[in-house]
Amino acid sequence: MSETSLLTPVSPDYWDRAKRTLSRRDPVMRGIIKKYPGITLTNRGDPFTTLARAIVGQQISVKAAQTVWDRVVAAVPAMNPAAVSRHGARRLKGCGLSQRKAEYFVDLSRHFSKGILQQHLWAGMDDEAVIQDLIRVRGIGRWTAEMFLMFNLMRSDVLPLDDIGLQRGVADYYFGGERVGPDKIREVAKLWSPYRSVATWYLWRTMDPEPILY
Repeated sequence: MSETSLLTPVSPDYWDRAKRTLSRRDPVMRGIIKKYPGITLTNRGDPFTTLARAIVGQQISVKAAQTVWDRVVAAVPAMNPAAVSRHGARRLKGCGLSQRKAEYFVDLSRHFSKGILQQHLWAGMDDEAVIQDLIRVRGIGRWTAEMFLMFNLMRSDVLPLDDIGLQRGVADYYFGGERVGPDKIREVAKLWSPYRSVATWYLWRTMDPEPILY
């Protein structure tokens, strides 16, 4: 069993406060929150694992991502930068990753192993600064960096506009199923700040009740 799998998932301390605020401001969100009691956003606290899982999950379903991830962990039980670098992209590709994702995974491990990322500073950096640090890694774009902000640093006010789940949720619950652009999503999300991460998470639940754990 890997070291990261032994870490106890934790939830953000602002969660209950966020639910109360969102429920008071937004009747639509109040109804959604009532449907999913007793579950929260959680993370295992390991930055490398969070980013690796986000890379695996790019552009595939939650179920498919979990299947591939389970294969990766079986192939590389230690699941740390050094172990991934030793096994290389070919071993990872055999787990169901595309060639490109396998290369991204190895590049991520290199950035951690060589200390290229400013990991020790992330807690004190604002969201945009963390995003700019992370997107230097191959395969980490804005969406993946935003998932890291939400699931690892547990930032409360992230609005991942490129996320398909958020787009679908806003369309279904606020625009009668009609897809809308980023400006309209931002307008709706004004009600949610400073808890846009929480609102996004609840919209995800309407499409997949089982929370993902990065």
